[in-house]
Amino acid sequence: MPKRQAVIAGAGIGGLTAAIALHRRGWRVTVCERAPEPPVTGAGIGLAPNALRALAAIGVDAARATGSAVPETMGVRRSAGQWLTRAGTADMAARYGVAPVAVPRPAFTAALAAALPPGTVRYGTAVTAVDDARGRPIVRTEAGPDLPADLVVAADGIHSPLRRAYFPAHPGLNYIGETAWRTIVDAPDLGIAAMSETWGRGQRFGVTPLSDGRHYLYATAVVPAGTRPTDARAELRARFGAWHDPIPALLDRVARLAPADVLQNDLYDLAAPLPRLHHGRIAWLGDAAHAMAPNLGQGGCQAIEDAVVLAHLLPTGDGANGADSVPAALAAYTAARRDRTDAVRVRARRVGRLGAIGHPLAAAARDLAVRATPTRLALRGMDDLFNGFRLPG
Repeated sequence: MPKRQAVIAGAGIGGLTAAIALHRRGWRVTVCERAPEPPVTGAGIGLAPNALRALAAIGVDAARATGSAVPETMGVRRSAGQWLTRAGTADMAARYGVAPVAVPRPAFTAALAAALPPGTVRYGTAVTAVDDARGRPIVRTEAGPDLPADLVVAADGIHSPLRRAYFPAHPGLNYIGETAWRTIVDAPDLGIAAMSETWGRGQRFGVTPLSDGRHYLYATAVVPAGTRPTDARAELRARFGAWHDPIPALLDRVARLAPADVLQNDLYDLAAPLPRLHHGRIAWLGDAAHAMAPNLGQGGCQAIEDAVVLAHLLPTGDGANGADSVPAALAAYTAARRDRTDAVRVRARRVGRLGAIGHPLAAAARDLAVRATPTRLALRGMDDLFNGFRLPG
């Protein structure tokens, strides 16, 4: 019997994880990526315990692929440097079975792509449409030729053309009111052992040690959508240069980067949940399905969960279970994933509103409340996220 064929639109973390999971269940997989080549610059991504367990379920060892260094502590600080809350990663590992790890996104996507057969990922191949009128989808691409498929996975990102095509009545994206800058710097001499996010008034600055010894930096500010400074490096210095150490020293490293190495993106999430995460033989995952604010560090983690659960529910690729089992499996995927991912989306939006508070009195009350919360209760509040990954059945 010929193998079932899957076409995946998008070679981000969710799309590549889905490709690996389906390949290991015997599917023939093609990944179509709009970009002309793999990313070589970019930012970092945090892999929380739930994502690491999902990857382990399909035989992917993220630490082996990208390095296993983890920070000693994680927490939230004020702009003057005082810790509002802090937890040791050893405590997190004891509670959740594994410590979170942060990795360079380009290195991680390269490791995922390398786990696939040569030729699986086709760069410079944008999916323009999916014709499913005859039951078996035909994927149209700019590069051609058309690709018949038993399954199409829409992992085509936050601005997903396939989401807009199949859910035209959906309200789309919601600007959450903040822009974000991201970059990676080398700073081994600074001896930074903590993963931290610092809260000011309407601004935040994050420092994350990466598995390869570099540091992922991100910053946010409440500004109108489309605001773009002439020089992002100078903008970061103006906004955060007087904050606590080691932020000024890290900004010295940022000043030495090429302008293109500092990324800026306005932050959006999905304005409302999709009515379902599938249509016929098409399944949506990651940002295409449930774009969320980055405040919980769960966007990529939920995409990984999506991909692993989707492949688990689908029949094997040898065709032995009959053609009709694919649509039923996608309905089960919606049932398994829609409520969890929407709950995370809503929670991430609420946490972002706390971090973006600009009024001095409201910010002081927020900081006092966070500081008064015992660490054990703060960790317990993450249980549903970090222990929430389950394979159905």
